[in-house]
Amino acid sequence: MEDNLENKLTSKKQSGWLETDDNKFNQIFSFCDCYMNFLNHSKTEREFAFNAKQLAEENGFRDINTIQTLNEGDKVYYLNREKSVYLAIIGKQPIENGLHIVGAHIDSPRIDLKPNPLYEDGELAYFNTHYYGGIKKYQWTTIPLSIHGVIIKANGEKITINIGEDANDPIFTITDLLPHLAREQSTKKLGEAIEGENLNLLIGSIPILDKNVKEKVKLNILKILNEKYGLIEDDFVSSELELVPSFKARSLGFDYGMVAAYGQDDKLCSYTSLKALMELNTPEKTAVCILTDKEEIGSYGNTGMKSHVFDYFISEILNKKGENKPNLLDKVFCHSKMLSADVDGGYDPLYRNVSDKYNSSFLSKGITLNKYTGVRGKSGASDANAEYVAWVRNLLEQNNIKYQVTELGKVDEGGGGTIAYMLANKGVDVIDCGAAVLSMHAPYEVASKFDIYEAYRAYKAFWESV
Repeated sequence: MEDNLENKLTSKKQSGWLETDDNKFNQIFSFCDCYMNFLNHSKTEREFAFNAKQLAEENGFRDINTIQTLNEGDKVYYLNREKSVYLAIIGKQPIENGLHIVGAHIDSPRIDLKPNPLYEDGELAYFNTHYYGGIKKYQWTTIPLSIHGVIIKANGEKITINIGEDANDPIFTITDLLPHLAREQSTKKLGEAIEGENLNLLIGSIPILDKNVKEKVKLNILKILNEKYGLIEDDFVSSELELVPSFKARSLGFDYGMVAAYGQDDKLCSYTSLKALMELNTPEKTAVCILTDKEEIGSYGNTGMKSHVFDYFISEILNKKGENKPNLLDKVFCHSKMLSADVDGGYDPLYRNVSDKYNSSFLSKGITLNKYTGVRGKSGASDANAEYVAWVRNLLEQNNIKYQVTELGKVDEGGGGTIAYMLANKGVDVIDCGAAVLSMHAPYEVASKFDIYEAYRAYKAFWESV
């Protein structure tokens, strides 16, 4: 009787693999093969946005700017400056009844080039850089790096750059001291041993054969870039060039049960929500997918979630459905529900002292629900109300989707945030819903294939609900 009472009353957290039959096992691995392939071609926000737009068009979505009127079942998207995407499927119910929104971000921590990056020192050529987002700087040294992005010439010509991914491409790296000469460096704190100003990319060593030139290696690099792309040095000032790891997404472990890849924060949730939307039939409530930029640096700028571009997208939907009333946009948001799709810092047994084990997220135990994030006393958090948490709970349980309710670390250990509070500020009911990740913000992050697939199932079930 006591055993039955324990089973009835206590919470159970066990690996989802223990409840996975052969059919679901195969579905998980097949899904994650596609996921890893997509990651390998979508390392930057521009690449992800481009590939998302292409996938959407293949599945019947159309640019909202090309449509005059919208009806039930129509599929539309809005590409915001090639760096963020909003997509929607018009539902059966009036939009003033509210939207079902899943919002993720497609930018990831990385290293950017400065506006005037090219210089020579010690007869070596370098690119000067400025890191983007929260990184541990030492993790970005002595690894193979690729250069991705665009250069816009003064005449408007756009040149797309992707160097270091193909096996025949060169790669680039940021050097570090040999241990024999690192006595002073080794006495510094971990976060201070590598300075941001020294995260400069080594790009060349061969001098041009001209004795009258002072910076021979730099000029040789410019000559190569001019011959291949038609560039001059001043063209760098109107460029967006990003350094990302050259690593490919790979299966991790003897059992192939995990994915190791760059940028799973937050491309894991971006991809799974995008795929779920592509497979959705006409929903009851209008289904909206946000793939936003700039989250890693506070969501500022006109491609970030703090801009009004998302409001513009929803307003365009209302206009093209012929629904115009005073304060209608505010009413729509106040009746809407959202899953803020972002990953969570998973429990790592090697660093257990920073986590509250009873409230941590674990790999392979299903999606994570973060009622609130924030720092210390919930500062900066969007704290979901209990009624909405119960609604989401019921949805997941009714669809047999494995989940865990978590916090990001011990109370005073640190913290973080997502785009959740920005939508909550509009009146939307919102909770963070993602997957546990190890080594978050590192050049190589780790997630469970089980959790990746459960995230896809959760987002699809959310959109299919009433």
